[in-house]
Formats: sequence, structure tokens, C-alpha cells
Amino acid sequence: MNLLSLYLNHPLTTATVEYALDVTLVRGVENGYYGKNDLLHVVLAPFGVLTLIAEEKKEILNALSLLTISLDSQNLITQDYPIYINPQLHTLFEVTNEAITLREASILNLNVIALAISQSVGLEHYEKRLDTLFSQSRRIVESIHTFSISRRSHLMQFAKRLALTRHDMVSNLLLLDKPNILWDNEDAETLYIRLAFILELNDRHEIALSKLSQIKEDVMLVMDIINHKKSEFLEWIIIILIGVEIVMGVIDFIR
Repeated sequence: MNLLSLYLNHPLTTATVEYALDVTLVRGVENGYYGKNDLLHVVLAPFGVLTLIAEEKKEILNALSLLTISLDSQNLITQDYPIYINPQLHTLFEVTNEAITLREASILNLNVIALAISQSVGLEHYEKRLDTLFSQSRRIVESIHTFSISRRSHLMQFAKRLALTRHDMVSNLLLLDKPNILWDNEDAETLYIRLAFILELNDRHEIALSKLSQIKEDVMLVMDIINHKKSEFLEWIIIILIGVEIVMGVIDFIR
């Protein structure tokens, strides 16, 4: 079996997927949807990642064509994983960096695999967004000596983007807690934990949060300096006004 997971630059509705692929989507793991027909197993994650599982790669390519998605698109984030079925396997599953081997391809197993891979793809999307924010943050710090009060609004917009990125990453990827369904199925929980370890989901998530914290510190530093400049500006205005008042008083006294 072949698995392809990709981040959707333009999110698809469940109705669009159902109509294009002739499947019926129902609630799956963690507010996602899944559906299947004779050729295809489809999982649509709530954070904008579509996962397709099929025996033949051409079935996946046909499905992408029906959804008008091209793998040649620039900046398209994808991840594929071969899945083998071996009824003679001594354990329920084996997971390596190269492939996933299952004793049987149950719907739950495929949905758990799709969830872990889609989380990896979604995390890569946020990693790339963070790289961009990190570069912008560095440029802001490098130009701190020329940062003017008038550019305060731009910095506020940057801080807003940073906060929204953090909120989306924490709330959408669902990496802080195990999926609810895993609490009731030990085998599915073990499969998910193994996949999360192989894909380094927790480590990558911590690194991403660390980058967010660093960018936040940079923004706070620049904001403090801008506020200090603003305070100095207001102080000089007050001093000048006091000076003008004194001069006017002296002139009146002389007259």
C-alpha cells in the first residue's frame, strides 16, 4: 500500500472531497474525517492536511487529479510512506524510517497512521512559517538602532502574526495531548506513540515552540526600546515646553 499526505494551500470541504472521489466521509480521529471505497482510503485532518492511501500509486495520482491538485506546485508540502501488510508478522506492527508493516490493515490502524503523518506534514508547514518569522525577527533586531516610533504599528502587526502562529500550531496540530480514541485502544496508542517517535513529532514541536519564544523575546526587546524612545521624546517635549514658558515669563517680567 502507498500513503501520501499533503498540506492543502487551499483547504477542501468535506463535500468537495466526497463529490470528487465518490466517498462518504464520516467523523474520524480528533475531529478529522475519513472515508473509503474499493480503491482509496481518504483522511481529511482538521488542520488542512489530506492523506490518501491506496494499493497503487496511480490511484492516488488519479484522486489528486480529480481534486485538481498538482504535485508539481511550488511550496507543496508532502510526505509519503509505504505500508506493507504481513499476516505472518509476530507483532501487530513494525515501524521504521523506511516503511510501516502491519499484521492487518484495519480502519483504525490506517486512521492512526494518517493522523501521525498528517501531523508531521502540518508541523513542517509551521516550521517553514517560523523560519520566515525568525528571519524577519533577525532583520528587526539588526535594524534596532534605526527603528523609529512611526514603525511601531508594523511591529505590532508582526507580533500579531507571531501570536496567531503560536495559537494555530498549539490548537490545530493537537500534539500536546494524545488523541482521545487512543485512551480506549492500547494497540492503537502504541502504534501512534511509535510513529510519533519515528517522525520526531514531540522534539520538533518543542523546537518550534522554542523558536517562537525566542522571536517573542526579540519583539519584546524592540518594543521596550521603542517605548523608551517614545518616553524620551515626550520628556524632551515637556522640557522644551517648560523652557518656552520660562522664556516667555522672563520676557513678560522684563517688559
